[in-house]
Amino acid sequence: MNEIVTAVRDVASVVLFAVGALLALVASIGLHRLGDTRARMHAATKPATLGVVCCGIAAALQLAYFSDVTKIVVIIVLQLVTAPVGAHVLGRAVGEDGDGGGHS
Repeated sequence: MNEIVTAVRDVASVVLFAVGALLALVASIGLHRLGDTRARMHAATKPATLGVVCCGIAAALQLAYFSDVTKIVVIIVLQLVTAPVGAHVLGRAVGEDGDGGGHS
């Protein structure tokens, strides 16, 4: 029974790591392809944050000690708090500039 639980946990971790990596790839492509600052902010915060959460959960599934899982939870919470705040500050700076942030 323990082998089945370990196998399911391993498969779930692989899937979550793959989803997280794919979301990070989508975020980097969005940063490259999108033209204005607001669209780039969206590409940098939404999929990248979800990608970090997926990778963090996958890593936590593989850890045996509660203290290690707690560190992963702290990383996830900090990512969820800081990415939207950074995007908000950047959005306000672009809004005050009056420029849409597009290419000239």
